[in-house]
Amino acid sequence: MRAAPLAGGAPGPEQLRPLLDTVLDALRAGAEDRGGPLPAGGPRAVAHQVREALGEALPEDGTGGAEALYAVVRAVTAGAADPAHPLCAAHLHTPPLALAAAADLAASVLNPSLDSWDQAPAASVLEELVTAALAAEAFPAAPRPDALVTTGGTESNQLALLLARERGGTVRTLVGANAHHSFRRAAWLLGLPEPVLVPAPNGTMDPAALEQALTDLPGPLLVAATAGTTDAGLVDPLPEIAELCAVHGGADLHVDAAYGGPLLFSDRHRPLLAGLDRARTVTVDLHKLGWQPAAAGLLAVRDADDLAVLGHSADYLNADDDTDAGLPDLLGRSLRTTRRPDVLKTAVTLRALGRSGLGALVDACMALAEELAERIEKAPGLELYARPTLTTVLFRPYGAPDDTVAGIRRTLLAEGRAVLGRATADGRLWLKATLLNPHATPGDLAQIITLVEGGIDR
Repeated sequence: MRAAPLAGGAPGPEQLRPLLDTVLDALRAGAEDRGGPLPAGGPRAVAHQVREALGEALPEDGTGGAEALYAVVRAVTAGAADPAHPLCAAHLHTPPLALAAAADLAASVLNPSLDSWDQAPAASVLEELVTAALAAEAFPAAPRPDALVTTGGTESNQLALLLARERGGTVRTLVGANAHHSFRRAAWLLGLPEPVLVPAPNGTMDPAALEQALTDLPGPLLVAATAGTTDAGLVDPLPEIAELCAVHGGADLHVDAAYGGPLLFSDRHRPLLAGLDRARTVTVDLHKLGWQPAAAGLLAVRDADDLAVLGHSADYLNADDDTDAGLPDLLGRSLRTTRRPDVLKTAVTLRALGRSGLGALVDACMALAEELAERIEKAPGLELYARPTLTTVLFRPYGAPDDTVAGIRRTLLAEGRAVLGRATADGRLWLKATLLNPHATPGDLAQIITLVEGGIDR
C-alpha cells in the first residue's frame, strides 16, 4: 500500500492543492445542505446525519483520502452552527477572517511546536514580536510588558490566578457576581479558596461592596474585574476598582477582558477600557472581537518579571548548556508542552489590517448592536433590557413568561432558522443577540426581530 502523502516539505503544496479543492467543494455543498445558520431537526437529526455520513468510525480498510475528506467535511459543515451567518448570534462565536483561516492552514502544514527552538525557529521569533506588540496595547506606559499565547479566557484567567498565588501564597480572589465561571474552576484547580462574590446589582461589580470586602478580608487579595460580561457585555467600573485596589493594601487587579479587550484597537470605543492599564494582568481573546479561528487567547502582564515563576526545565528541550549557548528557552511561555503556532494567523491579520482595520471591524459590530437595540425599542411587542455596552443585546417579548421565552429560542434552534442565546437578568429570562459579524445588514437585524415576533404568536 502506498504511503499517504505528507503536507509539508517541498512536495507538500502539490499534494495539498487537489485536497484543498475537495475541502472547498465540501464546504460549499455542506452549507447548501444546511441552508441556514443551524441544521434543522435538533440533536437527534444531526447525530443521525453524521452517523450516516461517517459510517464505520474505524474501518478495517479505508475509503481513500479524497472520498473520506469530502464526505466527513460535508457532513460536519451541513451540521454546523455557522458563525458567518448573520442569524447565528447566540454566543461569543466569531466568524473567522478568511485571511486568518488561510494563515492557520500554514500553521497546520508547518506544524511547529513551540516548546523548543529547534522545533519552531521562526515561529518562536514571531510569537515574541507579536505578543510584545499586543502587550504594549494593554500597558502602553509600562516599561516591560509581555503576553503569553493561550487557548482562551479560561486558560488566561487560570494563569492569572497562578501568578498571583506564586507572588503571594494562598491568595483570595474577589470576583463580581457577573464574573466568568472560569475563576471558580481555576481556584479549585490551584487549591485556592473559593472566590469571594462581590455583588453586581446592575450587572457590574459594585465598588462600595468591593471596598467593604477589601476592608474585611485579610491579604493577599486578587480582584478580578470584567470588561465584557458573557451575559450582557457589560464593563465593570475599572478606574474605581483600580483605585480601591491601590488604596486597600495594594491588592492586585486582574481584568478579564476576553470579550472587550479588542476595543483597544478602536479609537472610538477604547475609552470604555479606561483603567485597564492599571491592572497587573489582563485576559484578551482574539477569537472573539478579533475574528481569529479558535484558539487565539492572550494573557498580558504589566511586568515581564512576573512570568519568571513559569520557568521549567526538561533537559531534552531546554538544557542549560543549550540555553547558555543562545538557544531560546520556550518552556516558560506556557503551561503546555506541545503548542501549535496560534500566533501565525494573528500576525498575518495584524499586518494585513493594522490597528485601524481591526478597529473598523469593532466599530461596525458596535454600531450593529446599537441599531438592533433601536429597532427593538420601536417594536411594540418587544422589551429591551438596556442599551448595549459592547455588541450584546438582551430583549424579550413584553409580558411573556420565562418558559415562553425559552420556547421561542428552542423552536428557532430546532427549525434551524436563527441561533439566539439566553441570559438571566433582573430575575427574568432574556433572549441574547451577540453581534460579531461585521457584514450583517439592517435587513438581517430586522429578520431577527421578525422571527422572534413570529414565535410569540405560536
